[in-house]
Parts: sequence; C-alpha cells; structure tokens
Amino acid sequence: MDIAKIGIVSISDRASTGVYEDKGLPALQTWLQNALLNPCEFNARLIPDEQAVIEATLRELADEQHCDLILTTGGTGPAPRDVTPEATLAVADKVLPGFGESMRAVSLKYVPTAILSRQVGVVRGSSLIINLPGQPKAIAETLDGIFAAIPYCIDLIGGAYLETRTEVITAFRPKSSIKATST
Repeated sequence: MDIAKIGIVSISDRASTGVYEDKGLPALQTWLQNALLNPCEFNARLIPDEQAVIEATLRELADEQHCDLILTTGGTGPAPRDVTPEATLAVADKVLPGFGESMRAVSLKYVPTAILSRQVGVVRGSSLIINLPGQPKAIAETLDGIFAAIPYCIDLIGGAYLETRTEVITAFRPKSSIKATST
C-alpha cells in the first residue's frame, strides 16, 4: 500500500504567534487518519496570514516534500488578511473550480455565510492543494462532502493510490481505475 504524503497547513496570525492554540492541524490529521487506510506521512506547518509565506510553504510541500495532497485551513474569507486563495492560485499549474464550488455548496447546508468563502482547489506538479475552512467542525463537514473525489484526482496527477475506510468515506474511481487492494 502506498504511503500517503500529506501536507497540512494551518494559516493564522494569532495561532502562529501563540495567542491561541491551533485546532486546524489536529482536526485535519485526525480526519485523514480516520478516513485513509494508507499509512500517512504528515508534513505540518503553522504559519501566519502572509501571502509570500503561504506561497513558499505550498511550493516547498509540493516541490521539495513531494506531498500528494496539501490541505490548508484558514485565510479564505473576505477579511483584508485572508490571502490563502491568492497564494494558492499564485503557485497553481491548474485550477480545479469544482472543488471550490462543491465546498461552498457543502458549507451552505450548515451556514449562510458559506457564500463568503473563497476556497480553491488547484494542482501544482503532482500535488493536489485544497483550501479548507478554519474551524474543526467545518473542516470535517467539508471533507465529508468532497473527499470522495480526491483519491482519483491524485491518481490522475501521478500521486499515491489512496485507499479509504468505506465506513468513513468511499473514494470514487471509474471501474477501470480501481486497483486490487493490498490488505
């Protein structure tokens, strides 16, 4: 079974300076460990809302750490310091608009302010980068709504073959793309 190399990035001025405890990174790691059968190698980063820092972090995780999947949390709203989407788009090779559309649709089931979100999904090399909301509950709701498409997307861009625990989430792949499991 492939090792899943996953970058998880929490973007928060206050958490990165110790004003409060970051809850994004533990929420991401817990959800992924519950959902994936693959052994996971996490590359975690807690950084401020600075576009240059976000861009450099995403480049490093994609180009040097060779992460199959990079998930960010925070910095996707309309506030002046929310620059995660701009940084993500600046490092993108391809934009996948369906991820942003789907994430907002999922969130709208829970809160009317989902229309304020500017989350994006992009490809850089063989890494899929997705911006998620900042709150642990919203992270889980969003991943529950979109993750079924992530393993096949990673297949298509040359990443690890991710296998999911079907009691948590079932990855969708065309029948011709399903490999015999190694369990």
